[in-house]
Amino acid sequence: MTHTFLETTLQDLETKGLRRRMRAVAGPQGREIIVDGKKVLNFCSNNYLGLADDPRLKAAAVDCILKEGLGSGASRLVCGNMSMHEKLEKRLAEFKGTESCLLFSTGYMANVGTIAGLCERGDVIFSDKLNHASIVDGIRLSQAEFKRYPHNDAETLAAWLKDSAQYRRRLIVTDTVFSMDGDLAPLERIVELAQRYDAMVMVDEAHGFGVLGQNGKGAIEHFGLEGKIDVQMGTLSKAAGAFGAYVCGSRALIDFLMNRARSFIYTTALPPAIAAAALAGVEIIENEPQRRKMVSENGELLRRELRAMGFDTLRSQTPIIPIVIKEASLALAFSQKLLESGIFVQAIRPPTVPANTARLRVTVMTTHTRNDLEYFLETIRKAGKELGVL
Repeated sequence: MTHTFLETTLQDLETKGLRRRMRAVAGPQGREIIVDGKKVLNFCSNNYLGLADDPRLKAAAVDCILKEGLGSGASRLVCGNMSMHEKLEKRLAEFKGTESCLLFSTGYMANVGTIAGLCERGDVIFSDKLNHASIVDGIRLSQAEFKRYPHNDAETLAAWLKDSAQYRRRLIVTDTVFSMDGDLAPLERIVELAQRYDAMVMVDEAHGFGVLGQNGKGAIEHFGLEGKIDVQMGTLSKAAGAFGAYVCGSRALIDFLMNRARSFIYTTALPPAIAAAALAGVEIIENEPQRRKMVSENGELLRRELRAMGFDTLRSQTPIIPIVIKEASLALAFSQKLLESGIFVQAIRPPTVPANTARLRVTVMTTHTRNDLEYFLETIRKAGKELGVL
C-alpha cells in the first residue's frame, strides 16, 4: 500500500499556507509563557480569568491526589464514579440553576455525546454555520437531518422551523460565544422561536461560562434566560482554569444522557484531582466578580484601539478579538513578526474559519497589565504597517 498521498497532501497544505504545526510552550499558562525557549506575552490563551495557575486550584488538586490518588481507574458506570465527581456536579447544577449535571472528559465529548444521544433519524437539528466542530460532528453522528443556518440569521431559522412539522423532534444548537469571532448568538430570539415551534434548545457555553453574566453563569444569565434553555453545555478548561466539561439540565435529561451518551459511557472518568481543581475554579468565578470586570475592560480597550487603527475585528463583544487578515500566508507572517517582538498570537486559517477570512485570534486575560496592552497595540500597529495590512 502506498502512502504517497500523505506527503502530497501535506505539501499541498504547505503551499497554501494551511499546514499546522505545534509550538513548544513551557511554564504555567499566564500572561507570560515560554515559547520555543523565549519568554513572550501570551495573547492567545483561553485562560480568561487567569485561574490556570491559581494557587488555590493547584492546592485543591494536590490535596485530592493525596486523598484519592491520580487516576479514576474506570468509567463512571463501572467503578470510576468518585465522590469528587458528584460534588462538582452538584455544585455546577446549583450554580447554573438546574436540577442536575453530568461531567464529561472534554467539551468535544460533551457535544458529540449529547447531540448524538438526543437525536437520530427522523429528527432535525438546526445549527449555526459557525458552531464549533464538535457540534457539527455530533450532528453527523446522530444521523438526524442537518440544517445549517447562516451565522446568527434568526429569520432563516424561523422560516426553516415553520417548515419542520414533518420531523419527530426538533433541536436548535448554538454556541453562545463564537470561538473565532467573539460575538454572541441571538439567544433571546432563538428561545422565542423554540417555544413557538416546539423545539429543544442546546447551547455551548464554552467561552461564555465564567466570563458573561453578573455572576459568571454565562450568556444565559447575560440575556436573562434562566430556566428557558433545555441543554446547557460548558467547559471547565477556559475561564475555570482546569479541564473537563459539563452538561446541565433537568434530572430526566441527565439520566437520559447517562444511559445514551456514548462519549460518557465508554470512557474513563475524569481524574478526581482535576474535578477538585475545577470546583475551586467555580468557587472563584462566583466569589470574585472583579476578574470578569477586568477581562471585560481589557477586551474593550483592545477592541476600541484596534478598530481605531483600521483593523477588522468583526462583531467581537468578548475577550475573543479576531483581527481579519484574509490571506492565510499573510496571517502566518503577521503571527511570526509579532512573535519575534515578544507577543504570542496564533494565526487561524481555513478550515477552522471560512475561506479568505484567515485571522489573528487575540484573547485577553484578567492578568494582562495596562503596560502589556499598550505594548501589544504599539507592536501590532508597527507590524501591520510593515506588512501592508494597515
